[in-house]
Amino acid sequence: MHAFSRTPFRFSALAALALAAVLAAPAPLRAATPGSIAEDPYVGAIVVDARTGEVLREDRAGRPAYPASMLKLMNLYVTLDAVSAGRVALSDVVPVTRAAASIGGSQVYLDPRESFPLSELVYAMMIQSANDAAYLVAEHVAGSASAFVDLMNQKARDLGLSPVTRFVSPHGLPPKDGRPDITTAADFAKVCVGLLRDHPEALEYTSATYRQFRPDARPPFSPFDMRTHNPLLGSFPGCDGLKTGYFSRAGYSIAVTASRDGRRAIAVVLGSASKASRNDAARSWLEYGLARASAAPAAPPPDVAPANGDNPSVLAVVEEPADDSTAPAEEPAPEKKGGFAKFLVWTVVLLLVGWIVLKVVKRRLLVSRNANVHVRK
Repeated sequence: MHAFSRTPFRFSALAALALAAVLAAPAPLRAATPGSIAEDPYVGAIVVDARTGEVLREDRAGRPAYPASMLKLMNLYVTLDAVSAGRVALSDVVPVTRAAASIGGSQVYLDPRESFPLSELVYAMMIQSANDAAYLVAEHVAGSASAFVDLMNQKARDLGLSPVTRFVSPHGLPPKDGRPDITTAADFAKVCVGLLRDHPEALEYTSATYRQFRPDARPPFSPFDMRTHNPLLGSFPGCDGLKTGYFSRAGYSIAVTASRDGRRAIAVVLGSASKASRNDAARSWLEYGLARASAAPAAPPPDVAPANGDNPSVLAVVEEPADDSTAPAEEPAPEKKGGFAKFLVWTVVLLLVGWIVLKVVKRRLLVSRNANVHVRK
């Protein structure tokens, strides 16, 4: 009888611990989000030589998927085009609009009472993946977000992207109705090659792992610590960009670049079912590309100017000042509810502990009562 009484406890404890383990399990062990187009390990992937654009390896790179916030690289491309053309300046002070302040998802919580230099908004867009900053940048560069999207699609045509690629937003958030921004791994690799060819200074923004937004803010505002969402920055030797992307239907994506021994490669992994799968694939494809990319031509001697004023190293890495921040941690995706899972785990644990205590107290009371009956007899 005594041994039998412990059996329910064993099964209950095991069941509770199993439930806690399931709830605490990392994302790759859980079921995919219903309605997601993401696949394991990805919808498509590609790695190219950043200097020449040559495809070094691809796997279903022409399949369409949603780039999500990875699209902000095209925003950066169009913005730096406008800066180079003199239509805007990075020093421009940009007032926050109500439309920009209302954009959700990942953000730096812009307020219509604020104004910021365009350069700071670009940092917010690339480090924090701030959708509100991306929207405000678009408004400033083109006059409206819709006009800016037109510029993005024109840029896609100029780069020779396939008809599959079509942009509908300046930030990558899915619309309430209609199709989100769409592209392919092959098309987006061309975007990245063009960006680094035409604007090597883009690496200044994509390589930053930490920066404080509103560093001199006064109440009611306060500084905002921005940390990169790119897990390869600081963990993959030579990595200095570029951008991640995620929303539930799109899955996890990344466009990433690294430079090593005079070679630079760009890898695009589109539509992974889990963050871990995306990151593992990005590292593997980038290593493959770096081993096969062509080396940049040697620079001329210091006393010999490049012919015709050409720059022989247009893809040279923009050196980033030393950053005293810690290594970047992976960003919890905007739609991930990790806090709720932890709450459930702790609830189960506390209920289990309470149940054990109740059983112990009940047993002691029963023993005490039996002892009193025995004494009375």
